[in-house]
Amino acid sequence: MARTNQQRAREVIRRLGVVEAWESIGAEVHLVGSLATGLLMRHLDIDYHIYSEPWVPTSGFAVMERLASCPGVRKIEYVNGADTEERCVEWHLGYEDERGDTWQVDLIHMPKGSPYDGYFERMAERIGAVMTPVMREMILRLKYETPDTEKIMGVEYYRAVIEGGVRTYEQLLQWRSLHPVEGVMHWIP
Repeated sequence: MARTNQQRAREVIRRLGVVEAWESIGAEVHLVGSLATGLLMRHLDIDYHIYSEPWVPTSGFAVMERLASCPGVRKIEYVNGADTEERCVEWHLGYEDERGDTWQVDLIHMPKGSPYDGYFERMAERIGAVMTPVMREMILRLKYETPDTEKIMGVEYYRAVIEGGVRTYEQLLQWRSLHPVEGVMHWIP
């Protein structure tokens, strides 16, 4: 399932032309999250961090106008976090593929040199470097076993398995109760 969803995600990216759209305004585009780590499972989510210099928070509107014209785009949400700790603008795009499945494409646009510039890219790189085949299988199994009604950030799985030795869904729930997350999780293995 994970391999198939990785392939499907790459096709969604190709059809939307996400990278090309952002690069057309001079932005630097980096894949992060579960697709970057090879741990995309049931939650059909594609995450990008986009950097610009100079950073103009409104420049993303031109990109989103281009993406909105793509067949299958059903929803676009804009969140202005320019005045927050993250110093970013978030775009959340809902895309319906040929199977009728909805993909969430998260496009986080921030200035080069911001506090999170490169942070999640380093996180994905480190996860890939320390994750064993057994850990990978465990993370994918836990993601698969998680009910659709339960919202768990990918990094919570990764930390619980890699750092906490979690092996079952019940252990994951216990781990989360002892390690609650509010806001952005700052963890790199």
